[in-house]
Amino acid sequence: MESEHVSGFVTIIGRPNVGKSTLMNQIIGEKISIISDKIQTTRHTIHGILSEEDAQIIFIDTPGIHKPKHRLGDYMVDVSIQTLNDVDVILFMINAKEGYGKGDEFILEQLSRVDSPVFLLINKVDLIHPDELFPLIEQYKDKCDFEEIIPISALNGNNVNTAISYIKSHLPAGPKYYDENQITNKSERFLLSELIREKVLTHTKEEVPHSINVMIESMEERNKQTVYIQALIITERKSQKGILIGKNGKMLKKIGQEARVEMEEVLGKKVFLDLWVKIQKDWRNRQSLLTQYGFNND
Repeated sequence: MESEHVSGFVTIIGRPNVGKSTLMNQIIGEKISIISDKIQTTRHTIHGILSEEDAQIIFIDTPGIHKPKHRLGDYMVDVSIQTLNDVDVILFMINAKEGYGKGDEFILEQLSRVDSPVFLLINKVDLIHPDELFPLIEQYKDKCDFEEIIPISALNGNNVNTAISYIKSHLPAGPKYYDENQITNKSERFLLSELIREKVLTHTKEEVPHSINVMIESMEERNKQTVYIQALIITERKSQKGILIGKNGKMLKKIGQEARVEMEEVLGKKVFLDLWVKIQKDWRNRQSLLTQYGFNND
């Protein structure tokens, strides 16, 4: 007898930097969420679509739950919490290396109000001694009625297929919500702008990475093999603009060169990237600009 096709939505929630985006990319097999060692890398909810013969699972990568310091932070926490009410399975991810933290208390409080099954994913287990795992499980298992507790390494893929199998067993029968060749709900422009932001996160420090936003102003195919892209890095202060441009424009050139290489991989075409930096004072607290930049509870 042919097995029934199942489908559903699965949110990945947790504190900043526990590996949510790494897990999403590992599952989908392509880079659709940018990765950084800076906290609060993910700002939007991003859907990663896994289509198999017997199932379609839409994973939702969410911003890390943190204490907001501006309106953008409020937005990021709000969209993460909102996903809890609209999904079939919740993956609560923790970092095995860091263990229990204050941010987890807030998340567990939210999880106590939901009806969907909650899995505890203990990530980065490859970074701890096996003897440390059981006490960690004991610490968490009494704080929530977890449907499953699964130790994984999102980076190496250890036990990720096991997690997917468990998820499938908790999904209802349903259709394909997306075309089977589609891997994300985000536009090409969004993914390209995120590649630029990732390079800024890689090469800058302190307040600069968090103060920037990236917008693709225009994309134009000059011929079948070449795309001309004009992009804007928005920051809040003149000093930050100076850091982003760098001495003799070296920093901006480095960011542009590294982003362009990945853009060419995504598009399969030669890319000419024209990168500019613009100051928008206190944009993270200005609702009109947040809306203009797409932070509007997507």
